[in-house]
Amino acid sequence: MKADSRVVIHRVVDSLWQVMLITLASITSYSIAFLGFGHPVPLLAVTVAISSLGFARDTRPGRVATTALAMIIGVALSEVFLLTLGPGVWQLGVLISLALLIARVISPNPAFAITVAIQAVLVQLLTAPTGGVFARVIDGIIGALVALLVTALAPRNPIRLIRRDSRALFVVFKNTLAQLRTVLISGDGQAADDALAQIRQTQPLIDNWKSSLESAQAISRVSPFYRWAHKQMRDQKILLRGMDLATRNLRVVTRRIDFLMEDKRSRRELAELVTRFIAAVDLLEQSIDDFSIRAKAQKYLKKLIRELDPNFPGLELTLGDKVVLMQLRPMAVDLAMAAGMPGEVARGLLPKVD
Repeated sequence: MKADSRVVIHRVVDSLWQVMLITLASITSYSIAFLGFGHPVPLLAVTVAISSLGFARDTRPGRVATTALAMIIGVALSEVFLLTLGPGVWQLGVLISLALLIARVISPNPAFAITVAIQAVLVQLLTAPTGGVFARVIDGIIGALVALLVTALAPRNPIRLIRRDSRALFVVFKNTLAQLRTVLISGDGQAADDALAQIRQTQPLIDNWKSSLESAQAISRVSPFYRWAHKQMRDQKILLRGMDLATRNLRVVTRRIDFLMEDKRSRRELAELVTRFIAAVDLLEQSIDDFSIRAKAQKYLKKLIRELDPNFPGLELTLGDKVVLMQLRPMAVDLAMAAGMPGEVARGLLPKVD
């Protein structure tokens, strides 16, 4: 229950900024339509503003504009139907079908089509307001423009969201490496199974990180308040690309170690190597807040990569152990790329293997 309470509290606190923006956009849209245009019940000005902003992770202006466009198309189409064919059962059926077909022509996104149809139905069934022909279309446009303006001038902090999502992946990545180190020391096959199950759950974390980065890049292009963040986003993109590849390779390494643990034998030499990898990943995680640390991470990884030789002095490895070490090599290259090292340079550091 305590864990559930923390999740709920975190979700509510994380939503406070978006709640404030949605409220501000709604009140502004209503005021413009009511006071500026004299519409007595500007329902769609408010609903378009709320629906366009929403609580989605992806708050890029393009997504907001797409949602608003879908709603306006639905409203406008329904208004045309009311003016030409009037209300009625068969008119409603034709309207829904036509709205869905037109939406599918405009966008491949199923949610876009549903949004168009729902808005068309609402206009068809609600009592026509005073305010003149296409008053509801005007209200919808007001809500859309206000939502876009709020997105550009007062977006949620995109850098904070990127950092949070990147840390979520690093936590699982480092935990998996720590479990593998324990497994290699103890020979515990069950712990190896647990590590494999954990690393297999990382794709949603990578997808979240990608989504928040893309959203932040879009916001920074239209918001004057986040132009300063362009370099940070470029660095984040490099970090994400490398960590995405490294995570894929860690899944391979973990599967191999899980298979290797069938003999329940301790492998302290490999455990020591994994410890080195944990230190490298820790430096990369620190670079989330300070990308100057990447230079230190590069220096550390250069040394580590040069030592990934199955015939390195002091390493006494079985054939199965050497297979694991060979699978660690591409992961080390990926981590070096996450630190900003060109891929060809990192690969060139790998010891030659006959």
